Parts: sequence; structure tokens; C-alpha cells
Amino acid sequence: MKPFIMAALLGLPLSCITANSNAVQVMAWDRVPLAVPLIVNHERVVFVDRNVRVGAPTSLGNRLRIQSAAGAVYLRANEPIEPTRLQLMDATTGELILVDIAAENAQTEQPPLEDIRIIEPPNRNQRSQTDHDASPPRDGGRARHTPVAVVLTRHAAQNLYAPLRTVEPLPGVRRVNVAADLPLDLLLPSLPVEAKALAAWRLEDHWVTAIRLINQTQVAIDLDPRKLLGDFTTATFQHQNLGPKGTPLDTTVVYLITRGHGIRQALLPSISPVDAAINVSSAAPTTHPEVHHEE
Repeated sequence: MKPFIMAALLGLPLSCITANSNAVQVMAWDRVPLAVPLIVNHERVVFVDRNVRVGAPTSLGNRLRIQSAAGAVYLRANEPIEPTRLQLMDATTGELILVDIAAENAQTEQPPLEDIRIIEPPNRNQRSQTDHDASPPRDGGRARHTPVAVVLTRHAAQNLYAPLRTVEPLPGVRRVNVAADLPLDLLLPSLPVEAKALAAWRLEDHWVTAIRLINQTQVAIDLDPRKLLGDFTTATFQHQNLGPKGTPLDTTVVYLITRGHGIRQALLPSISPVDAAINVSSAAPTTHPEVHHEE
């Protein structure tokens, strides 16, 4: 009997043995939603090993705490939750992993649930490559001819305005930090608008920076890219005009594309106001020699 047991153990996948020793449940993502039960007031970690964004229905409210960091998603239910679907979106490729959660109160002496590690099935990459080679591109091969500035602007707009599930994957793009002290006072000096940087992304040698614009007057404003000051490759306004301040139409976003550097190097430096009184020399006035006229 013992040799038979050993043979059975040796036949188990290595991932299963590792999961048991580390108290981690392994789940393979093969386009079938993964069931992740939760216990109220107990945190459960889902390891994805990739940078993901988590999409959750607004109906959850504060009943579920979601945190994502370094390829791990931390889930903690504050009260019982009916079966609900979450979306884990790969920030690089845009691929979605669907997770169905449901939270219940802990039973008497119920042990904590194991953490979960989501992996791809071993034949996933080979199958995906075969499918890709066998099927023609959905866009008829036009996507590779689209200028980088266009696809990068579209990606930024979708991330700010579109639902998470509709964001198109853009391989190679990555989000970059935006400094809080950008000199934006000279971006549109001829228009009474308040400008604030929201986010930025980079693809190859192109950067796109999303700048929020808010009308500061009670008069509608037409937006013209020719009024922008700076070294930009392209500039695209989300809307062509701004409504009066205090209305739902008083805010929009402009997407600025720079090449070879971020937006800071493309902006004009701020000019400090000059106080004429400070610049008046405190030295004694220059005396002019007296001119004597001969009589």
C-alpha cells in the first residue's frame, strides 16, 4: 500500500503540493469566473502576480474593502454580501480576470480561509498564440498604422471617462507620476481657467498628460489649441468649450502629448511677479556735475 500512496503523491502537480505547504489555494484562470468566498471581518488575499486594477459595482458601497498592491488584492467584507462579480484588469495588457465573491458570517470554530493564487493554465500561452495566428486581426491590420499620439490620447481618455470593462488594452503603456508643482499658470494665459494635472501615461517615447480645466468666469469659453503655450506634439480637448462657472459644463480635460520627455520640460517657466518698489535702488541718487555757463 505504501508504494501506491507514494506513486499517487508523486503524480500530483507541483503547484498543488506547494499550495498545501504554504496554505495557498491555487486557481487557474481559463476565462471561467473564479469563485472566491469570504468570511465577514476576515481579510483574504488574492495573489495575481501582475499589476491589476479592481473594478467593483457601486452597490457594494462600504460593505467590501478592496486594496491592491504589488500584484496582490486584499479583500475584507464588513458584512454579508450576496454573490457579486469583481473585475481584475491587467494594467499593462488590459486582460480581465473575473472573480465572483460572496461573504458570510463566520461559523463556530470555523478556520480562516486560505489565500488564493491565480495562475494561467500551462497550455494557455500556446493556445493563445495559435488562436492569434489563425484568426485575422479584428481591425483589419490598421491598428499598427495608427500614430502613437492618437492611441495614447484615446487610452488616457478611456481611463478617465469610460467604464473599466470598456478600456481597450494597449500593450507597452505604463502610468507615470505627475508632479504636483507643475507651472501651469502659463498653459492658457489668455483664458480665465484653472489648470490642474490629473494623470500621465507613457508609450515608447511619447507621454500624454491629462490636464483638468475649470472656467473661472460666468461666461462661456471656446477652447482653441492655438492658445496653448508650450512644446507639445499634439493637444486634444475633451470638449470644445467650457460653460459658465458653477454649471456641470464648466470643466473639461485637455490631453497634451510630448515626445522624448514629460510635460515639465514642455511648459514655459513661471514668471514671478515683479514689485517695482523692491527693485528701486536704495543707493543715493547720482549727482550730475554742475554746468557753469560762461557769461
